Amino acid sequence: MSRNRVIGRRGELPWRLPIDLKRFKQRTTGHAVVIGRKTWDTLKGVPLPGRTNIVITRDRLLRAPGAIVTDSLDAALGAARTTHPDAGEIFIAGGAEIYRLSLPRADRIDTTLVDATIADGDAFFPEFEGDAAWRLVREERHPADAKHQFAFAFRDYVRERHAAER
Repeated sequence: MSRNRVIGRRGELPWRLPIDLKRFKQRTTGHAVVIGRKTWDTLKGVPLPGRTNIVITRDRLLRAPGAIVTDSLDAALGAARTTHPDAGEIFIAGGAEIYRLSLPRADRIDTTLVDATIADGDAFFPEFEGDAAWRLVREERHPADAKHQFAFAFRDYVRERHAAER
């Protein structure tokens, strides 16, 4: 997300950060990835390879070859647990509405904070910083360079109450 919480603009990421895409692929490969229909549309019908793609949609007629289609977050999480009973991790990969629905149930947030303000963004990550339930456990900064238009930082948070339960 950008400094002003933008995660999308006209159905696309407003930046190109190859290291971020590589990290996302490394973290999610072999796991279930839950996305909303708008995010599915950005994939142009091509599921994320090496992952179980689970799409949440209100459109009962949606066909998503190579993905599991569900109508709620609960159904998506159930499908993820069924397809990956020993995986332990289920990844929520957007968009804004799916993040908003998932955040209260999450125990970890792995973010990329892009050092930019995107004025014309139309999809936003929900606010959570400042909530005492979340603790920053890792930050890794990267400068802008020839391949990365903006400086950015990987910032990983854990929910304190979940950490205490472990």
